[in-house]
Amino acid sequence: MLNPTLAFHALLIIGFGGALLSSSILAGATLLLAIAGMVLSARKSLYKTGWDKPKELRLLHFSFWFFVLVSFLSWALEGFDYEGGKTFGTHARFILFWPLIVAISYARIGARTTFAAFGLMAVSIIGIFLVTVAARQGALGQVLNSRFGGGINPISFGNLALLGGMLTIVAAMFFIRDKRVGLAILFFTGGTAAVLTSMLSETRSNLVALPFLLVVLVPLLSKRLRVAGLIVVPLLVAGAIITSDRMSSSLNGLLHNGHLDSGMEIRLEVWGQALNMLSDNPWTGAGLGGYTHKIEAEVADGNLPKYFLDCCTGHAHNDLLNNAATSGIPGILSWALLIFIPLTIFARNLSSRHAATAHLAAAGCMVSIGYFFFGLTEATFNRTLFLTFYLLAVASIASAMFTELSASYVRNRARKVSATIITKNEEDHITDCLKSARLVADEIIVLDSGSTDRTVELARELADVVEVTDWPGFGIQKQRALEKATGEWVLSLDADERVTPELAREINDHLADPDADAYKLPWAVTIYGSRLDFGRSGRAPLRLFRREGVSFSDALVHERILIPSGRKIKTLRGRLTHYTHRDFGHSLEKSAKYAWLGSLEKHRKGKKTRTMIYPTLRGLMTFVQVYFIRFGFLDGAVGYLTAVTYAQVTFNKYAGLWTLDRPARFEKS
Repeated sequence: MLNPTLAFHALLIIGFGGALLSSSILAGATLLLAIAGMVLSARKSLYKTGWDKPKELRLLHFSFWFFVLVSFLSWALEGFDYEGGKTFGTHARFILFWPLIVAISYARIGARTTFAAFGLMAVSIIGIFLVTVAARQGALGQVLNSRFGGGINPISFGNLALLGGMLTIVAAMFFIRDKRVGLAILFFTGGTAAVLTSMLSETRSNLVALPFLLVVLVPLLSKRLRVAGLIVVPLLVAGAIITSDRMSSSLNGLLHNGHLDSGMEIRLEVWGQALNMLSDNPWTGAGLGGYTHKIEAEVADGNLPKYFLDCCTGHAHNDLLNNAATSGIPGILSWALLIFIPLTIFARNLSSRHAATAHLAAAGCMVSIGYFFFGLTEATFNRTLFLTFYLLAVASIASAMFTELSASYVRNRARKVSATIITKNEEDHITDCLKSARLVADEIIVLDSGSTDRTVELARELADVVEVTDWPGFGIQKQRALEKATGEWVLSLDADERVTPELAREINDHLADPDADAYKLPWAVTIYGSRLDFGRSGRAPLRLFRREGVSFSDALVHERILIPSGRKIKTLRGRLTHYTHRDFGHSLEKSAKYAWLGSLEKHRKGKKTRTMIYPTLRGLMTFVQVYFIRFGFLDGAVGYLTAVTYAQVTFNKYAGLWTLDRPARFEKS
């Protein structure tokens, strides 16, 4: 019986390998993987393996479904137009992103399979070229002197062949790091041949994208080779431009006659029409089918030449302007999120010390950067081949990258770590907190400030040092605990926090050979049965640091860890589970306490607020920041409740400050 995991690997390889042979191969492989993902989701098979859903994948998922949502609303607002329906049918494929993530993550597809798929794509590109030459009885000169499109649109072929070739070169660099030199040589040869073949398409956007794709390779080089790489990039690009007849002709016409060629002149006219549509309907656009109807109407009225009906009715030949024309400002936002959220997530992992992760991150950056530049002269997300390739590429690379990251933490800690925890009436939390801390700590220190429950008794069973003190405020109490630590490194925890097993493996791996002086640990706030990944709950507080020279501020609340200047701080990926509230009543009690302590702290520092307008505005700003800017809405109803709670705390803090200053003003008056 066929192993389903092996089948998923095979489908991914076949999908990319056959993408330019037939778009149906890519679409079929993508659909089969997505169907498998749906079945796995229904059975919760992936979650039963203990998979911890990365919040970055949730953010990527949002960028895809938001694009579909905006597209659907544009179609609905224009009355479900037939032309718009065809466009929405293409865009709707993006809804398969999460099932693809589930299937690929379940199969634990990593760097080797992903890069093998890109390598097969390069082979298919070379094969298409050789078959074309053979079909013309070996007339190589004839093939070289015409725009090569591999049987499809030359722009589509050229763009995807360039991207496939560059991804194969990234694969070659990975196999060098993986000590598979023979395989690396084959991949480098194939990737280079695919890039050269893509240039035969005479696609100008390739020459614009090429230098940026080459720059992505530079972080993968050793430090000694990076400068040389930056020197070589412009030389390679200059050579590509010189050998491109279309680009050379365009540049000569612009420099000597001040005119672009007819193709670019037409595009400029089309872009002007798109901008007019945005200007007429900035918030809704003309609708998914509105662009086509507008161009047809302009031709019928004699405002545009008739040949526009043949070249320019389907889309605006630019991703940004096409979305602006059809969906207005929401369309611009949906396009930007679709490009820049993946780019940001991949770019953050470019500097990873783990070779597979870094090379997959580079591949992901290339996909987003490539589509940004391909979209300058083509509406890539209105073409099924382009859109499906982007969907499968981002899903597979992202899933593989986080699979590799999860498996990369294998080293043992080589530094002594002291964990410090301050407590008061934390008997519900302290045992689990200390057990989790022991995963990374050689020494555990607990300072209690007068608990009336069993906190101290339970702490003494698991901690190395337990002392009971008075309560001077959060900052001073944490400083007291820090001064008792003897480890080279200190992990400062709150009693309602837990070090997850994956975070523990990551900490131990990093402390085998630290690459920073302090680390921020991302929170996974867990309340009302939900884990919050976004909003203010998605922050990464500083918790782990080299002890020498570090201290806590003396703030009553919201204390800060004071790191000496010049030290390097990094953020880890693993999650620090944070059980902030037992129930809603506890939430109200804790929020009121923190708000009042915040008022007292600001009053102590001489801060003032003279009217109630300022607390109101600050509360509203907090809600907007937490719920919208920090994507708190992705956490559902609990995310909304949390955003409102944060806004209320902010309002109460500044309202409390206003009340503290009232008696002094009253006496003066």
